[in-house]
Amino acid sequence: MHQATLLQAKDGLKQKKFSSQELTEAVFKRIDAVEDKVQAFVHLTRESAMQEAKEADKKIAAGEDAPLLGIPLALKDLICTEGARTTCASKILDQFVSPYDATVVKQLKAAGAVIVGKTNMDEFAMGSSNENSWHHPTLNPWALNRVPGGSSGGSAAAVAAEECIASLGSDTGGSIRQPASFCGITGMKPTYGRVSRFGLVAFASSLDQIGPMTKTVEDAALLMNVIGGKDPLDSTSADVALPDFMLALKNQVKGLKMGIAKEYFTSGIAPEVAKSVEAAIKTLESLGMEKVEVSLPHTEYAVATYYILACAEASTNLSRYDGVRYGYRSESSDNLKDMYLNTRSEGFGEEVKRRIILGTFVLSSGYYDAYYLKGQKVRTLIKQDFEAAYKQCDLIVAPTSPLPAFQLGEKMDDPLQMYLADIYTISANLAGIPAMSIPCGFTGDNLPIGLQLMGRHFDEETLLTVGHHFQQATDFHKNFASL
Repeated sequence: MHQATLLQAKDGLKQKKFSSQELTEAVFKRIDAVEDKVQAFVHLTRESAMQEAKEADKKIAAGEDAPLLGIPLALKDLICTEGARTTCASKILDQFVSPYDATVVKQLKAAGAVIVGKTNMDEFAMGSSNENSWHHPTLNPWALNRVPGGSSGGSAAAVAAEECIASLGSDTGGSIRQPASFCGITGMKPTYGRVSRFGLVAFASSLDQIGPMTKTVEDAALLMNVIGGKDPLDSTSADVALPDFMLALKNQVKGLKMGIAKEYFTSGIAPEVAKSVEAAIKTLESLGMEKVEVSLPHTEYAVATYYILACAEASTNLSRYDGVRYGYRSESSDNLKDMYLNTRSEGFGEEVKRRIILGTFVLSSGYYDAYYLKGQKVRTLIKQDFEAAYKQCDLIVAPTSPLPAFQLGEKMDDPLQMYLADIYTISANLAGIPAMSIPCGFTGDNLPIGLQLMGRHFDEETLLTVGHHFQQATDFHKNFASL
């Protein structure tokens, strides 16, 4: 049962092949069997999950229906969940219990979902490997000596290890897509504003976006139907009509133009990744899509621009963790100033401190114009690159990551190399466009490789259409790690 996709689980429950309680128990049994190897979760919510499953069974018996009724899902540990710990994988929030549900959690609960637990992540979503978690690193189910990617590494590993039917992650610079690529699953970053951020603990408010991490594109479409839409509690959520994403799966891909940007196929890409992505492009051509060469000339500035803007926003957003109202408070302080200093020094990890310092520097008097303001201008140029490209094509096809999953500890001493691992994903966040990673191959060492699809603003439908047709023509998404 734990191997089911969302749609298979939905069908099984509807046909009464199994109950929600049996399905949830099967998922917890799987967690008990493999969690000590993978370490995808920070904490489990067994008691409340079994209660939710019991309620779901009553509704099913009464003939009620809802999109996710009785299906066990997991949440990244920066999505506020009432009555459950929400730690952002940080010491500073280790004992914080959220007093309310994030909007997406309310939507999941209204759709009947069963929440089995909170997944591990890089602290405050800052990292590309899940090694920055205060709790423990998560391991890649395909190779336990490798990283699952970050920052939503726990969510990706939980789906890949079949410890939940699907999960939610968040994506600020590739944090859904890169782990989806490393773990061989489907991961979508919706358009900025498509999904409410209310109750998502902020890293960089103009970049963060919640999205689905699933076994198939169909499952991603089903989750998008549930979590998308305007939210009056989030002023950045867009008042744009929410289509039925499941209907998009029936659209045809024949005649669609896919843009191939030369900037994404440079010397930095691993040969096996390039080979798999090129083979995937040929598969899409065989389905009737047309290849068009496009250019995104400002791609080379994306990493620098991102780390200036994201760190500036992080510096502001993380100033609220001061030991006064909630979270960790240092006990070794004689006065207020020392309490602030000691609390933040002891409570934050190295990477978070690094980004706060970087962000505070670029916002400081004398450097604001040179860095932050210039960063905003380059961000506009990157957005304009995509707008120009979409005049020639319907979506852009690229690798998700230049490399497959790297080894634990390999990049921890070299932050710059770690930052460069996000080179192909960052631009979509800066431009605010939707993007998705789907499995498209394996290396000789049997490590998954991801194909990235990037679309126009609020055109998740085209990405889902193309991704679904690709999965109908290939079997990469049907492979799971043998733990």
